[in-house]
Amino acid sequence: MADALPDLRLTSLAHGGGCGCKLAPNVLADILSEMPLALGHADLLVDAGKSDDAAVYRVNETTALVATTDFFTPIVDDPHTFGRIAATNALSDVFAMGAKPIFCLAIVGMPIGKIANETIRAILAGGRSVAEAAGAPIAGGHSIDAAEPIYGLVALGIGHPDKLLLNSNAQAGDVLILGKPLGIGIYSAALKREILSPAQYEEMVASTTRLNTPGTELSDMKGVHAATDVTGFGLLGHASEMARGAGVQIIIEKAEVPVFEGARAHAETGVKTGASGRNWESVSHMVSGTLTDMDKDLLCDPQTSGGLLVSCRPEKADAVLDVFARHGHAGAKIIGRVVSGTPEVKVE
Repeated sequence: MADALPDLRLTSLAHGGGCGCKLAPNVLADILSEMPLALGHADLLVDAGKSDDAAVYRVNETTALVATTDFFTPIVDDPHTFGRIAATNALSDVFAMGAKPIFCLAIVGMPIGKIANETIRAILAGGRSVAEAAGAPIAGGHSIDAAEPIYGLVALGIGHPDKLLLNSNAQAGDVLILGKPLGIGIYSAALKREILSPAQYEEMVASTTRLNTPGTELSDMKGVHAATDVTGFGLLGHASEMARGAGVQIIIEKAEVPVFEGARAHAETGVKTGASGRNWESVSHMVSGTLTDMDKDLLCDPQTSGGLLVSCRPEKADAVLDVFARHGHAGAKIIGRVVSGTPEVKVE
């Protein structure tokens, strides 16, 4: 009979966790600097050159295929919960485009010999439960023996080519609504240090497993122009992508940005991720305003399965907030506005 595997914390097997593992935007830009990102195909409506949440291919006049992939190392130790968070995060990109998920493929890399098969089954079961709840069953996938546990999905969706919520469609005069509070990266750092309280852990899991389903409904609303999901690059990073794509200035009212109180308390004691500093270095050239070090840590905090950032006409804001509330996102708030000007993010 084989010796039992040691009972290791999943997070101890990874150098980082969740979307904090993403390459910093400036590092990624340098790596891709000599590669053709804009492919120039008439029916490829969104490609890597757009810096949007997913690729989009026009199938016909009324149907577009939305395709994305996302995977990462464990952000929590419970395997079923890790699978749920990873799947929710991957599906978020489809919802951020205003599309409807249709099916998924699993991406699995596991350190065989360090992690029990039972643990791997629990990760896959967690991901499957979320995908099926989203109406996008996992139809297959690919697995490898890897040095660290890695799990995620290829997520596919469909939408109308003229109704998709591209981040490049934000318009001057719009207001900005954020669907979830910030602070998930700080919570994950506190978890690794074993200083996250049970209540804070529950708050973290509830947020990261809440699907961004409002996106699909918002794409049918006139006056809702653009959306993106706030994930590994933090609020400032993803707002900067929206500003560049739309050619507008985005103003963030930092006092209005929702932050988990527990995360704010941890930040006050210096708890943060390494990714927040890398995110700030990557985006600082596009950001103006007076920010304290803690402001930077919070606004650049890498969000795993973060909220949607929606750009809409002011008169539609209440209706958009109602959609968020009906989908269980009661913490959605107006956090800023869009104005004409040189593409940048101004923090007030």
